[in-house]
Amino acid sequence: MRAGHSGTGWSIPMFSTCFVPVMKMRPIRKLRPLWVSRLLVQKRSGRLITNYRNTSMNQTGMVYIVGAGPGDPGLMTVRSLECLRQADVVIYDRLIPKTILDEAPAWADRIYAGKAPGKHYMSQDEINDLLVEGGQSGQTVVRLKGGDPCVFGRGSEEAEVCAQHGIPFEIVPGVTSAVAVPECAGIPLTHRGLSGSVAIITAHRADERQKVNWQACAAMDTLVVLMGVAHLPDVITELIKHGRSEKTPVAIISCGTWEEEQVIVGALHNIIDIAHEADIKSPAT
Repeated sequence: MRAGHSGTGWSIPMFSTCFVPVMKMRPIRKLRPLWVSRLLVQKRSGRLITNYRNTSMNQTGMVYIVGAGPGDPGLMTVRSLECLRQADVVIYDRLIPKTILDEAPAWADRIYAGKAPGKHYMSQDEINDLLVEGGQSGQTVVRLKGGDPCVFGRGSEEAEVCAQHGIPFEIVPGVTSAVAVPECAGIPLTHRGLSGSVAIITAHRADERQKVNWQACAAMDTLVVLMGVAHLPDVITELIKHGRSEKTPVAIISCGTWEEEQVIVGALHNIIDIAHEADIKSPAT
């Protein structure tokens, strides 16, 4: 049974594993990577608009690495909106809703840098180059990421690149889907007397040398697995292998906080079949 509020109160599994897929977004528009030459003068609605900031190529800009939250625009922070609304350039991921992207100024150049499993529209090196190029050209660049930029979002890596090139930057935290999506679906990650420990892991590892400590994960009261749908059989096998009962409750939440949100529940022994019947797809938490 899905954890939630009912006439008898909360129903919370002693150990819950949440796999939360989030909605796949199409790019708003495709822009070529060499965008700086198009920033100062852009065509909007059939007329030319000059970028009012009048930035100089000799002036150092600013890079904001911003978390946009799990998808619901109402869960975006005030600071995140402040940064987005002053952007000259927005480099955004595929899980950014159009309603959030529209908060950027009309003159701002929007660059799609989405990544899907096995299909990256732009490599991380290319994204890093854009951050450096924009900062060195005096632009205010917003690197807009779903959730929190530093929870498996590579935000810290992009901050390192800015630091190496002497470009000022600010990391703006966002509401991570690892916490918000289960809570919005009625599954609190902790509850006195039931769950006093939480672990958040990613099932997808770019560096295979970084092994998951499954023994530690299996000992957690609540485990949240990001990007887990494609690796669901492996995750379940490892948890059972390291001591979790096959009857351990599991929830998979698709499109968390979106209108299309879908929640399925089961246990470690049958969640694969349930997910297959529901046609749950990646990405996942």
